[in-house]
Amino acid sequence: MNINVMYFARYREVLEADGETLEGTFATLDDVRKALVAKGGNYAVLAEQNLMCARNEDLCKLDEPVAEGDVVAFFPPVTGG
Repeated sequence: MNINVMYFARYREVLEADGETLEGTFATLDDVRKALVAKGGNYAVLAEQNLMCARNEDLCKLDEPVAEGDVVAFFPPVTGG
């Protein structure tokens, strides 16, 4: 299955990319995240426990199921003041 992955804010800066297409077998968003972290190097930033995610532009949790062609996004938590 192909999943389109997008990175925002600090993750985009650390990975030096807006996104990428990831091919593999994934049941959940956490499977996608783990596959990216397994690439090593700067991808370790996605191992943060408090990262936020979305599937097809809807905020969700890491246990969200994924399907072929989904667009997933990872971004750090947002704080305000």
